[in-house]
Order: sequence, then C-alpha cells, then structure tokens
Amino acid sequence: MKTRQHGFTMIELIVVIVILGILAAVALPRFTNIQRDARIAKLNAARGAVLAASAMIHGAALARGQVPDTVNCPVDVGFGVNPANNVTAICTENGRVQVANTYPAATVLGIVNATGLTSTFFPNPTTVAAANTTLASEGYSIAQAGTIMTIRVNGGAAVATCSFTYTAAAVGAAPAISAINTVGC
Repeated sequence: MKTRQHGFTMIELIVVIVILGILAAVALPRFTNIQRDARIAKLNAARGAVLAASAMIHGAALARGQVPDTVNCPVDVGFGVNPANNVTAICTENGRVQVANTYPAATVLGIVNATGLTSTFFPNPTTVAAANTTLASEGYSIAQAGTIMTIRVNGGAAVATCSFTYTAAAVGAAPAISAINTVGC
C-alpha cells in the first residue's frame, strides 16, 4: 500500500514568497521614515533646549546686573575666571557659561555648555573639534562660523542640512535662532 506524502506545492511556496516580498517593500520605507522622524524630533528637542537656555541665561544676567559674584562657582569649569564676573561669564550649577550681550555666546563655552546637549560641561579652552568628539556620542555635532553656531543631528543623509543655527545676540537684541532644516534628516 502506498502512502501519500504531504507538503506544500511549488505554487503555494511561490505565493508565500511573493506576499513576503510585498510586505517587505511596504514595511521598509515606513521603518526609514521612523528613523527620520526620530532625528527631526531630536532636532526639535535641541532647538527647544537652546531657546530655554538662552532665556534662562539672559534672565540670570539681568538679575545679576553685571555685578561680579563674591563667591566661587560651585563647579570650577567653563569660561572665564572664578568667581564669575556676570558680564562675560555667568555661574551656573554646572560651571561658567560664556556670555555676550547678556545672552549665551555662540560658542562651545556659551550656548553649547548652557544647553546641556551632553552631560559633559566643556572646560576652557575647548575647540569645536574636541566638542564634536564628545557630542557625537549623543548624536549631535556643531559647526561655527564667526558668531553663528550650527547645531546638527547626526545620522541622516546629509548632516549639514539636518540642523538649525544660533546667531549671537547683538547689542540690545536677542540672539537669532533659526527654524529647523530637515532636508538632510
């Protein structure tokens, strides 16, 4: 007596492979969009941190009225002498932040230290290259051109166009913080 073997036919196998291919073609673009959305959200968070830090440092500078501190900062790291003079440097709980026209300067020791984009508070002096080494572990990088600091989120197609800029405050004016550029995210 012959026993009949049970299994899948060639047509059934081909149909399953085609269905899996269609699902993969639909799911892959959605997955890459989620990563892009995450980079955009991170960029928005960094911009929010810059806006908040700029306002808080400005408020502290106004409250202190450019009168030098009489005691040292709790943490002796950052820009300028200790105690802070409240003209070019403001004392914070993490260290001293470089200030220009009562707002954080567009430098590593200014706005980057003020925002807390990384848990490392950069010492004085710090180069952009040294800061980028530390910021890379957090997914950020920066570029500086004069009084303009560009804050970027790494990982996208073009890092330079997944960014926003912080332009140092002029006398009697607030710093300019651009809208985010998400082209390269």
